Amino acid sequence: MEVVFYIVPSIMIAVVLVGVAAVVRKALRINQAWNGTTAEGRCLRMFTTTSGGGGDTSVSTTLHHVYEFTTRDGRAVRFEEKNGSATVLDGDITTVWYVPDRPERATAQAPARGRLMAGTGCALVFLGGFAAGLVAAMVQFSQHF
Repeated sequence: MEVVFYIVPSIMIAVVLVGVAAVVRKALRINQAWNGTTAEGRCLRMFTTTSGGGGDTSVSTTLHHVYEFTTRDGRAVRFEEKNGSATVLDGDITTVWYVPDRPERATAQAPARGRLMAGTGCALVFLGGFAAGLVAAMVQFSQHF
């Protein structure tokens, strides 16, 4: 029975590590796009999705945009991005940043490296603290039993 107190936190730590990898991968992808090239894009569609609201939980709304742009070699690319600017509406022209060999990983978020670093750092500190708490709980349990 004691092994459960090691297995469950270990699985949770593994999930935290997957989260860390996702946070870092997203930050690197956006930074690479900002270091790439730009194109003129058009917002084709803006929509929202909601989650939560069951029972006494709060509702969360996510804003999505679908953009289309043409790369320098003439290829039309369409991509969707979450949490974009609420001031961008259907039909608006916007600047799109992308890496020429991976244009499907484009972003319409204006470069804000400080904000990207701060957000990534906060997420990593939170996830690291959670993992450290799990390790501390496992150590505490091992000392008592």
